[in-house]
Amino acid sequence: MAPGDERTVRLPEEIARALEDRMRGSSFASLDEFVSFILGRLLDRPGEGGFSPEDERVLRDRLRSLGYID
Repeated sequence: MAPGDERTVRLPEEIARALEDRMRGSSFASLDEFVSFILGRLLDRPGEGGFSPEDERVLRDRLRSLGYID
């Protein structure tokens, strides 16, 4: 990724606050930095299959309840 190549991702306020609480006292300077680190770590886990069917169902239910999917 070239310097300055970034995208904006929107998070529900309750998730952003929970992440800010979780990062409090850490060395991360911003929520963006913390979220980038977490997502990068998830992508670095080789050999782990995606979501289980139950995980996917829970995720879909949550996204539906937040209005992101029908």
